[in-house]
Amino acid sequence: MFDPARVKVAPSLLSADFADLGGELAAIAAAGADWAHLDVMDGHFVPNITFGPPVIAKLRPRSQLFFDAHLMIRQPERYVGDFVKAGADLITVHAEACDHLHRVLGQIREAGVKAGVALNPHTPVGVLAHVLDLVDLILIMTVNPGFGGQRFIEACLPKISEAREMLARAGLEGRVEIQVDGGVDPVTAPRCVAAGATVLVAGTAVFGKGDYAQAIAALRG
Repeated sequence: MFDPARVKVAPSLLSADFADLGGELAAIAAAGADWAHLDVMDGHFVPNITFGPPVIAKLRPRSQLFFDAHLMIRQPERYVGDFVKAGADLITVHAEACDHLHRVLGQIREAGVKAGVALNPHTPVGVLAHVLDLVDLILIMTVNPGFGGQRFIEACLPKISEAREMLARAGLEGRVEIQVDGGVDPVTAPRCVAAGATVLVAGTAVFGKGDYAQAIAALRG
């Protein structure tokens, strides 16, 4: 069942005003956001380019929000240290972008921050079976990564339940967050939470609205 008391909302700065990211962070914090979702794109793994550690480092003193860095980049192991120094609280890498996923997750955790794994729409949840002990968050992509404002892919919804069931079998339900990113709005949000999501990433559903507090409340139901 949809439980607004337990779901976290992580507005994605991909849809924010890039000319005033510090102000946007303050606005979503005041509006009730739990996390700030930082979409990092390299123009190789995905066809867009956003920002990197220098921007995050400048934003870190401006906000007390939990910084959720989603690395849509190839060879993320090369940059883990930079994102840790910049102030990320959690670093999520794509399973598809890592030649040695187990090693990268260990590297993130050894650096003292939480580790997440993102799965593109075509990637089965089963690829995580042998790295669950190193995972703090599973990110189910419900759009193909690289752009904001895309339509929710319905075929990805069962993957949320599959992730929840996998965690339950491993005795990790409640310890590992299940995050959903892509097309999350007041219609799709409760369906995602009912399937097992605990963190909702929303870009245009928050930053595309005039009242951020109202938009975040609408995602919680």
